[in-house]
This record gives sequence, C-alpha cells and structure tokens, in this order.
Amino acid sequence: MNFSDRKDIPQQYKWDLTPIFADTAEWEAQFARLKEMLPRAEAYRGKLGDKNQLLALFALSDEASLSFEQLYVYAFLLYYEDTRVGENQQLVSRISMTEADLAGAFSWVTPEIIATYDHDQLIEMAAEPAFLAHSHELVELARQKDRILSDKEEKILAEVAPVLGMFHDTFGKFDNADVRWKPVSVDGKDVAMSHGVYGELMQSTDRKVREDAHNSMMGGYQQIINTLAANYAGNVQGDVFLAKTRGYQSVLERALDADNIPQSVYFKLIDKVHEAIPTLQDYLAYRKQKLGLDEHKAYDMYVSIEHGADKKYEFEQSFEMVLKGLAPLGEDYIALLKKAKEERWIDVYESAGKRSGGFSWGVYGSPAYILLNYNGTLNETFTIAHELGHSMHTYHSDHALPYAAAQYRIFVAEIASTVNEMLLIKSLLKEAAPEDKRYLLGYLLDMFKSTIFRQTLFAEFEMKAHNVVEEGGGLSAELLCDVYRDLNRQYYGEEYLTPMLQYEWARIPHFYTSFYVYQYATGLISACSIASDIMEGKPNAVANYKRFLSAGGSMDPLDILRLAGVDLTQDEPFDKAMRLFKDTLDELKSL
Repeated sequence: MNFSDRKDIPQQYKWDLTPIFADTAEWEAQFARLKEMLPRAEAYRGKLGDKNQLLALFALSDEASLSFEQLYVYAFLLYYEDTRVGENQQLVSRISMTEADLAGAFSWVTPEIIATYDHDQLIEMAAEPAFLAHSHELVELARQKDRILSDKEEKILAEVAPVLGMFHDTFGKFDNADVRWKPVSVDGKDVAMSHGVYGELMQSTDRKVREDAHNSMMGGYQQIINTLAANYAGNVQGDVFLAKTRGYQSVLERALDADNIPQSVYFKLIDKVHEAIPTLQDYLAYRKQKLGLDEHKAYDMYVSIEHGADKKYEFEQSFEMVLKGLAPLGEDYIALLKKAKEERWIDVYESAGKRSGGFSWGVYGSPAYILLNYNGTLNETFTIAHELGHSMHTYHSDHALPYAAAQYRIFVAEIASTVNEMLLIKSLLKEAAPEDKRYLLGYLLDMFKSTIFRQTLFAEFEMKAHNVVEEGGGLSAELLCDVYRDLNRQYYGEEYLTPMLQYEWARIPHFYTSFYVYQYATGLISACSIASDIMEGKPNAVANYKRFLSAGGSMDPLDILRLAGVDLTQDEPFDKAMRLFKDTLDELKSL
C-alpha cells in the first residue's frame, strides 16, 4: 500500500515518537542543555586518580552521551518520515555537527585513565560495585592499555581520522552522485539505471535485460577503474598506517581486536566456506537446470527459480504469521511483539518523501523503532520478523543493563534478527503447499548464498588486498580485478564469470570499512545454531538465548554468544550451518 501523503496513513500504522520528545520544542530545550553540559567535562581533567572524581566524570559522560543520542535519533526519525521537510533537515544538520563537540569534550579521558592506572588497578576497579556500569569498559582498557597512545598522540590521530576518512567519502560522492550508467532497454523502452533499478532488473525473467543491466552497472565503475583503484589503495594504506601506529602486526589483527576476536575465527570462516564450495556449485547447477540455461552466469544469480513471491498479504496477516513463527520463544516474547505493534513502534507504509528500506533504531529508555515500507510480499513478512529481532535485542539489553553497558557490538547485532527469520521460515515450511515450500527453501538457500558465501568472498578479497600492501607491494586496478575474478572463479566456477564481473569489487561500499563484512557471515552461522537448538527443544535453549539478548555490551562478543550455546572458536557451528545448507538443497531437489 502506497500513500501519496503521510497524513492519509491511519494513525496505528505510524510510529509514535513522543516517548523520546513530545515535540521539537522539547528537543530544542534539551539541545541547549547538552551544549551547556559539554564544557563541564574539563573540570575533571587531571583529577581522575580520585575514584570519586572518575565516577562523577563517568556519570557526566553517560548523561551527555544519552542526551546526544536522544537528540540524534529523534531528529533522524523525524527526518525519515519525509526527507523533503526543511525543518527536519535542519535538526539533523545541527545535531550531526554537535557529534564532534561531544567527542572533543571527552577525548582526553581515556589517555588520562591509562596514564593514571596500571593494568591490575583497572581490573580491580572493574570488579568494584560502584563501577558496575563501566566494568567491561575498564576491562577492555586494561586489555588494550598498550595500544592507547599519549594524550597528544591520540589527539593527532583524532585529527588525522577525517583525512583518512576522505577515501570513503570520495567513493560515496562518486557512487551516489557522479557515476553514470548506460540505460537498459526493457520492453522496447530505455530505463535509466540506478542502484535501485539494478536490483529490480537483476530479478527480471528476461535474460537479455539481466545481462544488459549487469554490463551497465559494472561499466559505470569500469570507466574510472584506475581512479577507484587508487582511491581504495589509499584507504588500505591508511588502514596499514593506523595498525602500525598502535603496534599491530596487521590491519586484520587491529580490526578484530576491537571486539577481542581471535584471527582464528576469521580464518576458520574462510576454511569452512571453502569446504562447502562444492555444495554451492551444486546449487548453481540446480539453478541452471531450473532456469533452462546452458551456462549460469553472474547475472543469473538473483532471478527467482520459484514463484511463491507473487502472493500478497495485508500487514495484519504478515504480523500474525510472525507471531506464530516466533511462538517457540515463549509467551513473554510474543507479548513484547504485540506491545511493539500496539504502542506504535512501527512505521509501516511507504509515502511520498519517506526514507526507503527498513531498519530498527532506538535510544536507551525509548522504544526501538522500526521503519518499514510494507508492500505485502512474503519478503516483507521476513523483514518484519528481522527488524523485530533487532528491536527485541535492544529491548532486552536496555531493560537488563545500565546505559553504559547496554549497547551491543556489531559482531552480534545481526544474530537476533536472523534467528527470527530462521524460526519464521521453519514455521512456514511446516504448513506450506508444495509450490510455497519450494519458494521458502529457495529463499533459505539464497540467504546462505548472499550472506555466507558472498560476504566471505568479500572478506577474502579484503584480506588479500591488505596483504599486498602489508608485504610492501602496491595495489593497481589490474591486480584488484585479477584477485576479484579469481575468487569468483574459485567460489562459483568458470562459467559464472563475465567480462565485466571483475569490476564489481569497485562498487562495494563496505570495503571502505575494512574487515566488517565477515560479521554478516558469522552472524547467520550463529543464528543457524541458536534457531536449531530452539526448534529441536534443546534444554534451556530459549532461556540461554534470552540471556544472550540481555547481555548488551557487558561482555566480549564471543562470550555473549557462548551464553546462547555458540562457540565460534570451534568447528561445530560452522559445520552445522553448512549441513543445513546442503540438507536444504537436497530437500528442494526432492520436491
């Protein structure tokens, strides 16, 4: 359902932001208080050796950070309702500029704590009840003490950060504004290419349209591939500089150390995915047969081989399907899902000017809001389950922990959402008609293909590119294209390649946030184990999962996952996920 004007949407389908601020006047009053609050931090400089002063500083920092987040989230949520409204654009601009003020006001704190307390003192302080909210933060400071530089050096690195970030910004400007693509002929009419149009055309049943869309999209990056390669090389060199500055042996070590993840987890992911490549290629062979193709090319990867996606559902129907699918999580969990709907955490329908896509986002003490652009498809039903997973994760952590400990890390952020999807798909499969069952099995296989295999291929590409620079070599367009083409050949086979596929690396924005994408793969692998334990009725599986949901950022991510029975330092969760991939393919073939 598409509304031309937001005011035409029934109230129950629009989120209620008043739990954050009653109106923009209240927002303005808090904005003024935050501005007055920040200079107060300077009064504590040089005094953090007194634990009472440190506690008071933590209290001020928490108050300022929470105040900023409330202002930030409210401004953006209001803006996303209709991005054309100038007043809301101004709120976003003002609070975004204040982010640097917040960081600057407290930038000296960590270096002073490190200079004042030794490792053992930090560990002892973390165990004191008064420091409970900041316990894990202090433990992490002790662990990374040798990586933190002097106040002056940290200030220099903070000033260098925007410069190194320009590689990401440069790519973004090209990707969002300057890239030019050839139009694609669809049903005799030229269609202007864009990122959104590309996604639609790659699902076209007309193979010529898919091939032309593929060539058009990659061609936009081929035109300036040497410039994009130089820009990415600069980003990699910046990564290497930062890693060396803090004494790391590699960029990978630095990236994983932020969450205390051993590099063995990264390498295990790659090794286990390599072992499953024959099953992936078996799936491509099955797709080729179903699509009636002589060769399965890169531009054939996203067209559906089943037709269950054609059905439409009212939002209320979809929500009930989600409730039924997530019933194994218990009555208390279902009550929270209903609470989210009844208290209007969810902004359901598309309207003119509304931000596209979907997300879950909130701030401590308020609902974890969900933005949808509901279109009635089964995919959108999965989106509801996915985003509710994020919101339930946020809710449980916020209600179990103080503000400073509640925010969970990116490493675990996609697990709750994917557990919900896995439970929903298992529920739907139980009662599905044969055609719908084939679609659902294909949906699950595509989750693996795009989230585990594709993201791990990306992770390998990043590792190989960084290794070149760390070993004293240089990156060129030719080298990067060769690496990307060879990885695609290894994963998908020779016939999958196209002349233009080698340029695809140049359009992946995540490569400018190095060693990030592997977490999508480990997230789905973890979710497979958790959902399997719940569906099989494993003792304490639901209770353990809720301990995971309630752990926020109070522990290392791997330890939080262990609460739910998943240990990514071991083979079991990887093997279990890959067995599910193979079993799903076998079941689909049998139908």
